[in-house]
Amino acid sequence: MRRGRYGPAAGALVALATVSGCDTLSARSDEVTAEVIRFERALVAGRVGRLCAALAPATREELEQSAKSGCVPAIGQAIEEQELPAAGAVRGVDVYGDQARVLLDQDTVFLAHFSTGWKVTAAGCRPRPQRPYQCEIKGG
Repeated sequence: MRRGRYGPAAGALVALATVSGCDTLSARSDEVTAEVIRFERALVAGRVGRLCAALAPATREELEQSAKSGCVPAIGQAIEEQELPAAGAVRGVDVYGDQARVLLDQDTVFLAHFSTGWKVTAAGCRPRPQRPYQCEIKGG
């Protein structure tokens, strides 16, 4: 009987790679929470460039098209007009595969996972009974 040339160490290496390659729900929730906290800190500090960088591509494109300007002036205007108020503390995080919802004191933020990390797909969202959320910033 011929044995494989890689031996038991290869099996352990494959098992380690498999385990480390899979995110746990807790780790994904922590990543989502960290991204929303960075987004909220940028909002409070008026760092519009950071806010734009945090947006998912379709969300950024929709914002620019609806404002008929670049992301930085569009999101700056949303902040000035109180459409995107500071949201407060995180109250809950739901992660479903590559999608997430973060409930904050004054906002709900939706995110999606991309190869570059978690990006905001909608912000300034408020629930409406029996209807989808109403969001100030959202993708198309």
